[in-house]
Amino acid sequence: MKLLLLVAIVGAACAAPQYPDFGFLSDEEILFINKVQSSWKAGRNFHPDHAQLVKNMLGVNYEYSKAFTEAKVPLKTNFRVAVKDLPTNFDARTQWTNCPTLKEVRDQGNCGSCWAFGAVEAMSDRMCIASNGTKNFHFSAEDVMSCCGFSCGNGCNGGYPAGAWQYYERKGVVSGGQYNTKQGCLPYEIPACDHHVVGKLSPCKGDAKTPKCVKKCESSYSTSYEQDKHMGGRTYQVRGEEKIMQELVDNGPVTAAFTVYADFPQYKSGVYKHTTGSALGGHAIKIIGYGVENGDKYWLVANSWNPDWGMEGFFKILRGVDECGIEGQIVAGEPKM
Repeated sequence: MKLLLLVAIVGAACAAPQYPDFGFLSDEEILFINKVQSSWKAGRNFHPDHAQLVKNMLGVNYEYSKAFTEAKVPLKTNFRVAVKDLPTNFDARTQWTNCPTLKEVRDQGNCGSCWAFGAVEAMSDRMCIASNGTKNFHFSAEDVMSCCGFSCGNGCNGGYPAGAWQYYERKGVVSGGQYNTKQGCLPYEIPACDHHVVGKLSPCKGDAKTPKCVKKCESSYSTSYEQDKHMGGRTYQVRGEEKIMQELVDNGPVTAAFTVYADFPQYKSGVYKHTTGSALGGHAIKIIGYGVENGDKYWLVANSWNPDWGMEGFFKILRGVDECGIEGQIVAGEPKM
């Protein structure tokens, strides 16, 4: 298990009935969820023998990360959009159509780097939004994961999203796309791999190791590492359902973390609510919107398990009750233009 996950996972619990544990990634679990749950549908996303691979991707110790955020990141209090003016449904993908990164789903591979992905994805979106679509590139998950060091965590062995945002503010982050794309200064070095039953890639194998920090752009990129650094402005946290909604409408996606329970990897559609199974670990993601579906309020979220998982890589989770701790450590920041 990941180094940062060795501390017992407490808190961030979801209110769920005390149903039997049907076995992680089992067909029995899927059948049971679809029998008792009306808000979301379960189905097979992962191969049954990929239990450890799923756990490898959960790179956040929720309670430690939350304590880190509360101790080191200031709380935002000023918002441009008033609560009374918030729309009932909001999707950043349709709000800012000139920012294609909003529609993308990245792939962290077999590495617990979700904490870096949840941060750089929101950084990429916010840079594009703040520039009215004139600055459209990918911030490098490779740079954050490999070079941030102790102040962020331990690479593939887990980290804290707030540390990634502070690294952006303190040191800056270079550009870099997905594995094998040749996009930007430092593309992601860990191969995308097939976790899923229906996939197009080679199967994931073993446990990926954190790449060495290399402060040099790939040879095909014309800009130097130092010149490619983009600095962030102030980092802040946002608390409370309506404040998070305001932040999304004001400035775009935010980074969040939550506790993953055994039923979540089986998610296919609808508004997720923890239904059965024990905690597996903590996970970081990007919230891009919110809404209401069949009477259930939800957050709209981009995962980093590639588009073959869930709703083409996205999911919805219950909003307003801190489901699985999803509202407990919301972090974002401002780009320096």
